[in-house]
Amino acid sequence: MNSDGLLIIDKPAGLTSHDVVARVRRILKTRRVGHTGTLDPFATGVLVVCVNRATRLAQFLAGEEKEYLARQRLGFATDTGDLTGTPLSAQHGYRVDAESITRADVESALGAFRGRITQLPPMHSAKKVKGVKLYELARRGVQIERAPIEVEIRQLELCASNDVLPLPESADAGLDRQTVDYTFRVVCSAGAYIRTLAEDIGQRLGCGAHLVALRRTRAGRFGLERAVTLERLAELAESGAEGDALIPMRDALGFPEIRLSAAEVIEVGYGREIERRGEWADGSRGRMCKAAGELLAVGEYDAGRGRWRPRVVLAE
Repeated sequence: MNSDGLLIIDKPAGLTSHDVVARVRRILKTRRVGHTGTLDPFATGVLVVCVNRATRLAQFLAGEEKEYLARQRLGFATDTGDLTGTPLSAQHGYRVDAESITRADVESALGAFRGRITQLPPMHSAKKVKGVKLYELARRGVQIERAPIEVEIRQLELCASNDVLPLPESADAGLDRQTVDYTFRVVCSAGAYIRTLAEDIGQRLGCGAHLVALRRTRAGRFGLERAVTLERLAELAESGAEGDALIPMRDALGFPEIRLSAAEVIEVGYGREIERRGEWADGSRGRMCKAAGELLAVGEYDAGRGRWRPRVVLAE
């Protein structure tokens, strides 16, 4: 496959993000595939996948904000912070009377987590420490010190009903523990851990908590309305219409467009700066496009010199 662009995949539960990339490679018969932000295996929803030359745009997409629906179970914690883990003992946050926690209690607790907060990265996460992913250490029973990180919770609100995020079958196992579920919607900066958020909310309420369902509904500018399943992608590829699911590279980024002249196309194609004075802020990024609209490069503006410098040139 020679086409370039983004795929918005609706990731199913049970697959890692790497599994999804591997399947897309097989379906499209191309090796140049990558994703812009890991989703846990139990989670579903938006996974932005870059294909062919668009893999070079991943660096500009990975840091965009995310939106989730998260179903939290109050009553006991697990060693992974989600339904795949082992319930922890009473001294680790097991509580049998979680049903006494009211919606008003949860609403009040959420207020402490809006805005800029610190989180301790969970051991069962893809964060790397000295080149090793934390979950690889956790699987070997190794616990290490982790530095807190600062993230931003831009929106955090309870949903009117848990029905907006149905339970996977495996989540029914905890229903006999006098537990109670609440579903919340969260908009957050890249790098925020929703499992950690759920656990911390539980701690503030005085009980153990973990996630029983998580669905990413948006990553940056792309939501579920643009997403396709792996099965649908395979159907399109079989009929030669896989391009219908691709978002062109020029539409992948929300940067302003800089339309290039024929002479500028040559200069930018060689990675050279061009002069173009304007009202852009210093350090602004822009989509440097050919006359027909094809994205040639992503550039950065030097306001002092009035010049655009190509940061990533997409020409082969």
